[in-house]
Amino acid sequence: MEGFETRPAARINKVSRRRYDDFVISEEALSILVNSETHGEQKLGVTMRTKGNDSNLVLGFLFSEGIINSVDEVLGVENESDKTIIVLSSESNFDPSLHCRPSIVSSACGICGRSTIDDALHMHSPKLDETTKISLSSISRSLETMVSKQTLFTHTGGSHACASIDINGDIKRIFEDVGRHNAMDKLVGSYVAERQVPVNGLISFVSGRASFELVQKSIRAGFSIMVAIGAPSSLAIDLANEHGLTLVCFAKNESITVYTGIRRIVDQSTTS
Repeated sequence: MEGFETRPAARINKVSRRRYDDFVISEEALSILVNSETHGEQKLGVTMRTKGNDSNLVLGFLFSEGIINSVDEVLGVENESDKTIIVLSSESNFDPSLHCRPSIVSSACGICGRSTIDDALHMHSPKLDETTKISLSSISRSLETMVSKQTLFTHTGGSHACASIDINGDIKRIFEDVGRHNAMDKLVGSYVAERQVPVNGLISFVSGRASFELVQKSIRAGFSIMVAIGAPSSLAIDLANEHGLTLVCFAKNESITVYTGIRRIVDQSTTS
């Protein structure tokens, strides 16, 4: 199965020592090259990712960065084992001085290498809908289902997951990666590829903490509610509040903590 490998390990406790082959999440470099009608071929950057769904990853990344607003601005995508070449039309917003990263984008950072984050903070985003609402019981239901669908995490314990869920807590799509930002880009990219952004009527669900980057990507894609298992950062809360995103964190089976947009959290009886 793609996404994990085996490495020798030794498990040691107070009474025994055992050698075995352990499953570990794969982490490989992907070079992203952009060929645009205006600027020719440019190296956008290198990201560390878990191989699989590379086209979605790149589309989601370009969309989240504001380089493209639609898949119609993409003239072609060519995937190789360690690089993806994407051809953009003159309609895209690609600017090498702004978008090309001088350093490797690690699996832990979605914005590292940018010369400025001002454009990300104030990037044009769709108006988030007010009709999508969710209950605590639906969030709890999606939490249980999400754990069972994280195949790479089940084998390795080393992957992050991002999913889209509906108001009943049913998971519609889920993607895993060694990097939480990559997992979100794969999710968003799958909707970009099908011309389904902004995403309406669905909620984004992330397996880790709610960072600024993940909130930005959710808003950019049009999710009006974002649920995280972990904690938020101060900037994530401020950005969610600015754009009217409902930010739910510390999601557990019996409780959640809502930082912004509590109006979209309703009793079960009012979601249908």
